[in-house]
Amino acid sequence: MNAHRAGEIAKEVTDSVLRQLPEILRNEASVCRIEFAFLDECLSDEPELDVDLLGLFEGNSRLDPPPEHPLELPRIRLFLDNLWDHSEGDLRQFRDELRITLLHELGHFLGLDEEQLANLGLE
Repeated sequence: MNAHRAGEIAKEVTDSVLRQLPEILRNEASVCRIEFAFLDECLSDEPELDVDLLGLFEGNSRLDPPPEHPLELPRIRLFLDNLWDHSEGDLRQFRDELRITLLHELGHFLGLDEEQLANLGLE
């Protein structure tokens, strides 16, 4: 899948997920920037990233003190190339993986740990 089409689909899925959140969660999530990235491109600048990442939450969660520095601002990155590969080229599975990964990373933003996310089925 080309990068432009992957970005279009990711935007569509992200908008849908955010619209479906309860209002209080949607308002909380509105302060967290969501970016679409390609891990292959990020690795040259950030070699410490795990090559299998599907998504990544960075910055302060809602449970942390307010950020003092712009680099602490909350951000979610969805790695479209890895999500596509993980979906084995299946468009329906790609959409599902995008949704699950976004909800997983939003859970981290809201302060949930891996065990809590797994209990919600967002592993």
